Amino acid sequence: MRALIVEDEEALAGLLVSYFERDGFDVSSTGDGLMAVDLARQVDPDVVVLDLGLPGLDGVEVCRQLRTFSDAYLVMVTARSDEVDTLIGLSVGADDYLTKPFSPRELMARVQAMLRRPRLLAHEGSALARADSFGKLTIDRAGRDVWLDGEPVALTRTEFDLLAALSERPKIVLTRRQLINHVWGPTWVGDEHLVDVHIGHLRRKLDDGAADSRFIRTVRGVGYRMGAGA
Repeated sequence: MRALIVEDEEALAGLLVSYFERDGFDVSSTGDGLMAVDLARQVDPDVVVLDLGLPGLDGVEVCRQLRTFSDAYLVMVTARSDEVDTLIGLSVGADDYLTKPFSPRELMARVQAMLRRPRLLAHEGSALARADSFGKLTIDRAGRDVWLDGEPVALTRTEFDLLAALSERPKIVLTRRQLINHVWGPTWVGDEHLVDVHIGHLRRKLDDGAADSRFIRTVRGVGYRMGAGA
């Protein structure tokens, strides 16, 4: 597994590199935003830890550029705890976030939880292995592919996992906490509204982003469920 650490605080970057290497990762590191994009193209990381405040190119722009060619799991790190910064980071494709100061052990636990997700969705012969259709939307959980009107839809890993969770039990309303347990893991702690951000991404890619999406329905005061696609 390959990890890319993008952090301009040298002490913290060195600490994170040591933790990832201890867990068996091949690690690249930089403190510059422009270099981060180039490195990501070269090493094709499985995981990116990305600081929001960077010289050269800030973390939000780095994230936006990475998402044009990489589906790596991306954890945004910020020294600013207000919700606006968090949502800005998530809105351009971050899978998770941590606010400084944070425990490197917590970061590694979240990363390992994310990396386990694809293996949990690929048991041949199980309910997860079949392809389901909702109107013009087809979801192949085993192959991790999605088609709309016969055309492939490019989703991040987190977006796909949310869609797979909803489509697995299409008649059941899932709360934010249930979706977090399924996608991020039961030990995840943070603002549960990050689910809403990723649901918004899905709706924009599958529909027009409206709250009454034909594929992902909001059940006010409860959570989300799969729509029929009509």
